[in-house]
Amino acid sequence: MIASALIALIAALHVYILVLEMFLWQAPRTRAVFGTSAEFAAQSKALAANQGLYNGFLAAGLIWSLWLGVEGRDVAVFFLICVLAAGVYGGATASRRILLVQALPAALALGAVCAGV
Repeated sequence: MIASALIALIAALHVYILVLEMFLWQAPRTRAVFGTSAEFAAQSKALAANQGLYNGFLAAGLIWSLWLGVEGRDVAVFFLICVLAAGVYGGATASRRILLVQALPAALALGAVCAGV
């Protein structure tokens, strides 16, 4: 099912973001991904870890929806809307790239879930 594959990919993306924000925030490669300096990364480490935890909750909800199977449709819709809202807000306030990385995949997955494909 296309919807399940998209949900799994979005969940994996959010697990990856969790790892970057919670555990690798000050690493040079992570700083390059987020466009931050070493000084900023050091100063914002706790804030980034908090954001990472929230991304983990989004991933957990999406994984839960997959585990529930057909009965998890409403759970998937809820968490995809959360991801979409976070992506739109991030795109408007932090970086337009977030629209492509987070909001667009969530919108596509939400459409697939609602279409039943």
